[in-house]
Amino acid sequence: MVGRVLELRVHGVSNTPPAQVLGLAPQPGDDAPRPWLVAGDEVTGFYRSTAAAPEDSVTVEAYSWGQLTSGARTARDVERALWTLLLPFTLANVALHARPGIPPDPDQERWGSRSGITAWLIRLFCLSLTGTLVLAATGIGVDLIAWQCVDDPCLGRVPGPWEFLAHGWWQEGAHALAVGLGVPLVLLLLLGLLAWRTYQYEAEMPAAPATAAPATDAEATNPLQDPTFWCGEGQLRRAGLLHLCVGAAVAASVPLGAVLAMDPPLGVRAAVAWPTVGLLVAVVTIAVVSLGRPWLSRRAGDTPLGGWSVTIIGLACAGVAGTVLLLLLPDGPAGTPLAELRPPAGCLRDPAPAGCAVDRSLPGYDWVIAWYGTGQVLLLAAIASVSRSGRRALAAPVTAAMILPLGVAWIAGWLPGTPPAPQRLDHWMLTVPAIALAGIGLLLPRTGPAAPSGNREPHTDLAWGGRGPAVIAGFGWLLGIAYCSGALYWVDARLAGGTPSDDRTGVVLPLPVMWAGLAFAVAVLALALVALRAGLLFRRLRREEYAGLLPAGNTLSAHDRRRCRDVSAFRALHRLVGEHAIRLTGWYAAVGALLGTLGSAAALSHLSPNAAAAVGWPAAVRTVADIGDALLGWLPVAIAAVGLLVYRNDTVRRSVGVFWDIGTFWPRAAHPLAPPSYAERAVPELQTRTAGLLALGEHDPQRMDGIILSGHSQGTVICAAVILQLPARWRRRIWFFSYGCQLTRLYGRVFPAYFGPDRLPALTDALRGPSGWPGWTNFWRDTDPLGWQVSAGERDLPVRDPDALHPTGGEVADPPIRNHSGYPEAAEFRRERARVTWLLRRPVPAPREGVD
Repeated sequence: MVGRVLELRVHGVSNTPPAQVLGLAPQPGDDAPRPWLVAGDEVTGFYRSTAAAPEDSVTVEAYSWGQLTSGARTARDVERALWTLLLPFTLANVALHARPGIPPDPDQERWGSRSGITAWLIRLFCLSLTGTLVLAATGIGVDLIAWQCVDDPCLGRVPGPWEFLAHGWWQEGAHALAVGLGVPLVLLLLLGLLAWRTYQYEAEMPAAPATAAPATDAEATNPLQDPTFWCGEGQLRRAGLLHLCVGAAVAASVPLGAVLAMDPPLGVRAAVAWPTVGLLVAVVTIAVVSLGRPWLSRRAGDTPLGGWSVTIIGLACAGVAGTVLLLLLPDGPAGTPLAELRPPAGCLRDPAPAGCAVDRSLPGYDWVIAWYGTGQVLLLAAIASVSRSGRRALAAPVTAAMILPLGVAWIAGWLPGTPPAPQRLDHWMLTVPAIALAGIGLLLPRTGPAAPSGNREPHTDLAWGGRGPAVIAGFGWLLGIAYCSGALYWVDARLAGGTPSDDRTGVVLPLPVMWAGLAFAVAVLALALVALRAGLLFRRLRREEYAGLLPAGNTLSAHDRRRCRDVSAFRALHRLVGEHAIRLTGWYAAVGALLGTLGSAAALSHLSPNAAAAVGWPAAVRTVADIGDALLGWLPVAIAAVGLLVYRNDTVRRSVGVFWDIGTFWPRAAHPLAPPSYAERAVPELQTRTAGLLALGEHDPQRMDGIILSGHSQGTVICAAVILQLPARWRRRIWFFSYGCQLTRLYGRVFPAYFGPDRLPALTDALRGPSGWPGWTNFWRDTDPLGWQVSAGERDLPVRDPDALHPTGGEVADPPIRNHSGYPEAAEFRRERARVTWLLRRPVPAPREGVD
């Protein structure tokens, strides 16, 4: 009996409809065949054409996973659009998977190894990124509203019944701060609910890791072969609780620290304050240590929370309760009455009274933000250094982290027995050299898995010289800073009556936020310059390709010359992305690093870019800062709007979906509050479907003797993960078609531990048949900006595009330039599918040698 073969197509980004994936098009005068659901549901389903017959030798089936990220124009689209506001968390989570040298077996990774230390630093950075969001919410609730809004006109602009804070008992001491603390706590509650909902979203998996078959019969050579890679529910819950508890501790520490500094506690207040400080310190300490422990760094399926999770929840709740209790107690006798330190009422109406022109923001909040951001810059430097050059490179950022606070303490006169610092020595003069010292680790020679190899193909070396985790996490940090600064600026403008308080009257923004506006304006300008450079490169490449298409003597007609220009544009874009995109991104990352360094120094300087009497170049700085502030104020709204369009507009979806689907492909192993991973459901479903059809009995009408896993663009990445998870007995009856594939030029360079030159051959070996030839064919076009050769031992087939420069065979329209789409309609694809079908249908495996 001759067997049947199934071509199982997996689409890429943009949620391609099943009918389009199946290639169903109406004939003149007829309706198009309709796809029908044969397995799954309307969210993730397997579809076939209604015209397919059981006796067909090749059956085409489409797996539609796009609604996991791109909605179907439903109310849930709004919720998914809000996921784009969590994009900083997504980038920080992706950074964990960009580490070079991740061991294939997670049990082989030790905390003290290069990859182990890098993973711990990245998880620590992810924890700090959650703290950044919480600090911004605390600034809004505690500083801007509860501390600086002291009269009815200001509080009346806040949605809700906040006016009571301007009267009676609530104006005394720090009582209002206890109410303002509710803003970050409510934000953490919303994040927790969202994380729980997205966990339920991911938990719809067909099998637990305990029942899954082992991926291979031999030792694993790729981390994607780990059977628990897509099964991290327990890890996700534990890490999520850790982030929420640390976020609560960070939120509570801001008003707690301010009150302790302004009014040193005595008596009952001391009995409440110091145990509360100990509780909050214990929460953060346990979290920092736990980030390197196996119960947070190993994925083991649906495992219970454990004793440490219960302990940290109790400590965090007790610390928050102690903070609220201290804030509600009366002022102590040791310090200045807190009411005298708050802004006077009526400054928004009349800034002339005494005290209105003085910065009366929450004491210490500026310093907290400045030091917090500086610490994150040093942490990013440590991540890049260790990832590139190993543990020895950690010495530079650690030394800088120790020298900088000592230098600031020296300037402040807090170091007894040391000579006084020069009067003109400012904090920024120490910050810039300290961060530059930390950056020495970025310039050390590359070692270990990050070291370049002499036999690599062009444009396949590691992205950004082995600094990939820090570059990706750094972009997340810059975006997070922009989000938080924009939210603070937006709230400040609303509380001030629609215009920001530029002259430090009324409600005053923290100084670091003002510098963030200046940095954001410079970052936008730098992005425009990088885009200009990309445009110039594209123009040069297009000229080169056009010259290569013209024959000697330039004898083509005007029509054919126009077609050559069209083709050369797509070929130039193909080369621009494959040869220059990584480098251009690196240039922009260097600008971001410089802005982070200077921004940290400016934030610690206690100088304002918005000086009222600025003239000359300070006036220009103020103008640029004002422009940046205005842009920041609308950034979160703009990002959310783009996110909504991603799910409802095909053009925007195709443009943005590439980056979004790359980011949400990876499981949330570093940041548990990032948007959910669609692959947590897609990979196990494809694995179950493939193995289930191959395991049917010989006489079952649905049995398949062979399966062609046909992946387009991002679908190739999903298919690769599925193949590496399947046991060997099923892989012998599978052939892999990849087209529009980025496994070498992009994925291999950014994620070398999974798709690098020394790891991707594991996929080829997994598909190698009895004859020794791999069951993998890769199709590519030189007009496809996202499709290239793979160079991992597979069979590469170039696809001609377009078929001709002018109409042929009686056609009157020009053959289309398909670039990234339409591979299954190509003649090369159809011929290869016929060849592979013949091989898979034979009852006895035939040698693949000599088959063309």
